[in-house]
Amino acid sequence: MTAAEAPAAGTPPDPETADVVVIGAGPTGLLLAGDLAAAGLHVILLERRARTAANLTRAFAVHARTLELLDARGLADELVSTGRRIDRVRPFGGIALSLQRLRSRYPFVLITPQYETEKLLERRALSTGAVIRYDREVIGLHQDLRQRSEPGTGTVAVDFRAPDGIHRIHARHAVGTDGVRSTVRQALGLPFPGQAVIRSMILADVRLTHPPEDLLAVNGTADAFAFLVPFGDGWYRAIAWHRDSHAAEGDPADLEELRAIATTALGTDHGMHDPRWISRLRSDERQVPSYRVGRVFLAGDAAHVHSPAGGLGMNTGLQDAANLSWKLAAAFHGQSPDPEALLDSYHRERHPVGRLVLRTSGALVRVVMAAGPLRRAARNLGASLLGRIGPAQDRALATVSGLGISYPPPPGTRRPAGRRAPDIALAGGQRLYEALRAGGFVLITPPGAATPPAAPLTHAHWRDGTRTACALVRPDGYLAWSAPTATDAELTAAVGAWLLPRRPPPGGPAQNA
Repeated sequence: MTAAEAPAAGTPPDPETADVVVIGAGPTGLLLAGDLAAAGLHVILLERRARTAANLTRAFAVHARTLELLDARGLADELVSTGRRIDRVRPFGGIALSLQRLRSRYPFVLITPQYETEKLLERRALSTGAVIRYDREVIGLHQDLRQRSEPGTGTVAVDFRAPDGIHRIHARHAVGTDGVRSTVRQALGLPFPGQAVIRSMILADVRLTHPPEDLLAVNGTADAFAFLVPFGDGWYRAIAWHRDSHAAEGDPADLEELRAIATTALGTDHGMHDPRWISRLRSDERQVPSYRVGRVFLAGDAAHVHSPAGGLGMNTGLQDAANLSWKLAAAFHGQSPDPEALLDSYHRERHPVGRLVLRTSGALVRVVMAAGPLRRAARNLGASLLGRIGPAQDRALATVSGLGISYPPPPGTRRPAGRRAPDIALAGGQRLYEALRAGGFVLITPPGAATPPAAPLTHAHWRDGTRTACALVRPDGYLAWSAPTATDAELTAAVGAWLLPRRPPPGGPAQNA
């Protein structure tokens, strides 16, 4: 039986334990499970869908920062090969914005169906030892909250329905990555405040008889909005909305309605035909007030949901997972000087990012839906001006791509701590994001600096032998600490603020990474 297969019907339920239970096998849950298993944790991933049931492919855009995080796992180049690169956008007829301005190995938006991302992440999760159980519906969650007064104690109990009956798993932690209708969030009793932004939007994958000249076709009128983007294999993602539509989420949508809206917004439907799927949905803006409750965490759409404008949803969820996974692993392995504070930092760092994404996507969708000739004229003028002002372009592209996201500097440090680390060239022909594939911290120093004793990290050197600076990079590619110069004692102190020395194996000394 493979890790993704269910036990045969009639198998008696056996009590199970795990280090972490992840609920929801979308991109966020798959990345998180793969990271945790790669770090040596026993991870069980529960998914309500059957193994053969396709997940609805709503996401299609993979931004530069997400590709960098996938590069740190050795996955980016393979995913890039599945899709099409978009290196310029032209909002509302304005001057084209070049994504080549992005200072990244990936200065583009990758357009690829969500199932390609999921397929890659599932394969990686299974290869690292994660156990994936499909056709498992979580029906209850209970937790013991003693860990703050008694470190190392307490568990989470997750009850789920399988084909052969009700089961329970006990784990140190649980993470809900189970989407906008999250069972985990409801079990925690957390509110999901917000509002509906668009009440009737049509999504579809279609073929076109007359493809648009630009890679992206997007426009909005007083009454309608439409968006077309190519996957690169002959299929196009179509998104359409009409102001006068009173249909509700779940009401049927058909090709004729989609074509009519596209014609209103774009002046043509580009010969849409043969949809492989078509769906109507509602777009909400919501965010949970806390990403952590005791031993349980929320990530992805379970924690925040917003309009599809900008293609930010899946990317934000994947970046949630990258932030949380190494912190859970460090806490579990006893490598953090203050594991509870480290776990708390997940909410402190990612909740403001979720709020920023809500504001950004909300602003984009309101610009798209601008009503009245004056508002539309202002929108078009703004798009034209954005194309002419370099710094404004850079700020906008950094926000949407994720490259501009940073976290508050940790106590006792200052900028650039908390900022994204660029893909620095290292000695020996290696890049920083290749060094991060080991899954731990990376310390970068001039040659000759001593590795802090027993530190569980990768010690690398600058390719430029004249540099004297030192930097400590977190597993998620953000700077933990840096200094123009540092003594060996200062390096040891900086590393010690984040990492406890590796525990030596019985009968032997500790080894440096």
